[in-house]
Formats: sequence, structure tokens, C-alpha cells
Amino acid sequence: MTYVFIALFAIIGAFARYGQTLVVQGMLGRSFPFATLSINVLGSFLMGFLFFETLERINLSPELRAGILTGGLGAYTTFSTFSLESLSLIENGEMVKAGLYIGASVVLSVAAAMFGAFLSRNMGVSA
Repeated sequence: MTYVFIALFAIIGAFARYGQTLVVQGMLGRSFPFATLSINVLGSFLMGFLFFETLERINLSPELRAGILTGGLGAYTTFSTFSLESLSLIENGEMVKAGLYIGASVVLSVAAAMFGAFLSRNMGVSA
């Protein structure tokens, strides 16, 4: 059953990723990888938040939890795209943009995971 949940949530995560990419690129353009950055930051927040919510507050089966965290967020977040976009910026000689993108992705994503975990652990009484 774990594989079924992972597959189902992966579909949702992939659609969410594609939809967010279209929206962000439509709003901010493609001159900087804002879409991937926003996906990585939001995905990190959701991972930090949902990891602890589903561990400490919400009683989910291990299969469903794996589906959400591994399937859904695994398909939603885009580290491989981040790596390719970083390489592209470097190969195009845009070292400042590459440095900003890599630094912002790492710092903001880790901070978002920490914030998600903090919120999960401090949102009131646990179940």
C-alpha cells in the first residue's frame, strides 16, 4: 500500500509543481529561476511542518505518511532542477546570479524547514 500512496501523492506533487512554475514564471518571468526557488522554499517549509505534524500530532498510517512526504513532496520539490539551473547560470557566465540563487536556495529552504518545524511544535495543544 505504501507504493500506491507514494504514486498517488507524487501525481499531486508533480501537478502542484508544474502549476506553481506556470504561475511564478507568468508573474516574474524567466530571467531568474524564481519558480524553482519558490518551490524549494515552500517544499522545505511543508516538509518541516508536515514531518512533525504527522509524527507528533496527526495520527496517520506509515503508508499514508510516506505517500505525503516521499511521494507528494518528493515530486513537488525540485532539487535536480535547481542543480541544472545553477549549472546553466554558471555556464552562461552569470556567476553573481548563480551565487545568489545557490545561497538563497540553501539558506531560505533550511530556514523554511526550521520555521515549519517550529510552527508544528508550537501551534497549541498536541493531540
